[in-house]
Amino acid sequence: MQKFAACVQYNGNKYCGWQIQKKSASIQIEIENALTKFSGSKITTYCSGRTDAKVHAICQIIHFSTHIIRSNRQWMLGVNTYLPYDIAVIWIIPVKKNFHARYSATSRRYVYVIYNHIVRPGIFQEYCATVFFSLNVKKMQKSANKLIGKHDFTSFRSKNCQSKTAYRIIHNIKIFKYGKYIYIDICANSFVHHMVRNIVGTLIQIGKGEKSEFWISELLILKDRKLAGPTASPNGLYLAEVCYPKFFKIPHINMKISFFNQFLFKKFIN
Repeated sequence: MQKFAACVQYNGNKYCGWQIQKKSASIQIEIENALTKFSGSKITTYCSGRTDAKVHAICQIIHFSTHIIRSNRQWMLGVNTYLPYDIAVIWIIPVKKNFHARYSATSRRYVYVIYNHIVRPGIFQEYCATVFFSLNVKKMQKSANKLIGKHDFTSFRSKNCQSKTAYRIIHNIKIFKYGKYIYIDICANSFVHHMVRNIVGTLIQIGKGEKSEFWISELLILKDRKLAGPTASPNGLYLAEVCYPKFFKIPHINMKISFFNQFLFKKFIN
């Protein structure tokens, strides 16, 4: 059996999320159906992190094993033939037997996109969240800096989270503004359920001036989800990057914020 890793990009708007669910369209079932049709044998996939309904991915890493022999190019082109227009496999490569898309990952990176204007966008509503009140980005960044490091993120954890611990390590969090768009770029070793969206919902309240910039520190101490901000909508969330130890030789995208400006919003950014 040969093990392969692949990078999957998808528009999550029409799906219940990554994981297979009864009576709902998922990214995983589409990928596994395409792999199975192309190879002629049943294939099961494992991902770096399960994204929720309507969440997008620029670089979702998966792995699967098969006895079918094809070139990397044949795998990539063949599988894409059987995928819907809103899902694409960017590359497929053979990997070491001890590689695991989830457990071998050292960090995950998410980007959240906010359209900050008094009028909603006419074109990109499904690809960003809209906030009508002007947000103070400097204040949001100052508050977000308090999240960096190892903390108990219970206040930003969904009540349905199945993780045994709420402790996570945020490596960095940066907030940028380009025209009417605000980007919240966050990288951590891993995330508890809804962690990014709950952090974003909290930062939005701080940016509006409804809460002080010290609120984040208080929430980390209080460890109570009910006291934090609301869960931000899934539309603006992108799984942007997953990193692995160098010896696995997983291609590194190094996705920059300019990706959104150039390919998603183009001239509409201003």
